[in-house]
This record gives sequence, C-alpha cells and structure tokens, in this order.
Amino acid sequence: MQQEHHNRYEKARILGARALQVSYGAPVLIESEQTQPILIAAEEYDADALPFTVKRGYDRK
Repeated sequence: MQQEHHNRYEKARILGARALQVSYGAPVLIESEQTQPILIAAEEYDADALPFTVKRGYDRK
C-alpha cells in the first residue's frame, strides 16, 4: 500500500485521531518502543500502517 501525500493539516488530524485511539487502549499496529501515543501514531504513519482515508474536494452544483 503506497502512502498518500497528505498536507500538514491532514497529517496532524490523522496523527491526533490515531493518538487518541491508542490512548484509549486501541491495539498498536506496529512494534514500537515508544510509550507516548502521539509518538506511536507517528511511527505507524511513517510505516504506512494506518487505515485512514482522506476525502478531498466538494462537488458544488
């Protein structure tokens, strides 16, 4: 699975959402020595292990 190119706002939203999930006990998707949820989320993002989809654009008719 190839990682999409996300802008900094999309990346921040993805990492924040995933860090919240991890902090509430969601299973970690990669092996990591990190203990802080935001750092775990960043490692998962870099490993392309997050199943998030970003929808862009609006249909203005």
